[in-house]
Amino acid sequence: MILRITRISPQILLFAALCLSLTVSACVQEEVWIELNTKVLGLYQQGLYSEAAKVAEEALRVAENTFGPDHPHVATSLNNLGALYEKQGKHVEAEPLYKRALKIREKVLGENHPRVATTVSNLGLLYYSQGRYSEAEILYKRALAIDEKALRKDHPDLARDLSNLARLYATQAKYGEAEALYKRAMAIHEKALGKDHPHVAADLSSLAGLYETQGKYAEAEPLYRRSLRIFEKALGKNHPDVATTLDNLAKLCRNIGKEDDADRLQARVRKIRSKQGR
Repeated sequence: MILRITRISPQILLFAALCLSLTVSACVQEEVWIELNTKVLGLYQQGLYSEAAKVAEEALRVAENTFGPDHPHVATSLNNLGALYEKQGKHVEAEPLYKRALKIREKVLGENHPRVATTVSNLGLLYYSQGRYSEAEILYKRALAIDEKALRKDHPDLARDLSNLARLYATQAKYGEAEALYKRAMAIHEKALGKDHPHVAADLSSLAGLYETQGKYAEAEPLYRRSLRIFEKALGKNHPDVATTLDNLAKLCRNIGKEDDADRLQARVRKIRSKQGR
């Protein structure tokens, strides 16, 4: 058998080397992007939203420069940065980020993908926080319809959609509808994530707030206290969500004449928020 040696032109070799170099570079940059996102998540979980936003901005720049403007990674970074801006009350800055993320995900993944539902839900939350309730309701219902079709019945994202819609109904004094949705969301979270997960604590706090609004203080108080215990254990005693729950519980205690408890709780709120510069 005679081996034949095929000569490869220097131009082809140079092109192949360039392609390999670009591939390696893209892989390295993707690792950088993943590391930045991990850091964003860690800062977010600590309630350090401003610091997290700065890292998320860098993650977005890396994603755009590495993958192009319409890549799913860019949509993820846009969505993350929008959520962090919203946490800081920067609603005007958050809205175009969510809309761009939604456009990318609809184009790349299709209009009925769960990640599309996530961005739809986030945009709904933004509108809700601005008092744009009719726009928020349309988006919440769209997200719920997508997830009910695409996900299993005990998926946490489905609970998120139910909680969002419940909060809107509570604002509109549709208490019976809101209560049913909150309870359904909490049951899903407990099954999927466990009874001591922060999402369960958020559901408990929301349900407590619903009862408090209706003057059902005896039903609200134990829910706030259970929510507080979960948040403290899962997030630490100085997290913003702990401060919010302490504040809610303090207000309830004042309403039922527990002034000493209220003073003690609000002292803790002030201490936590002073550390956060609020």
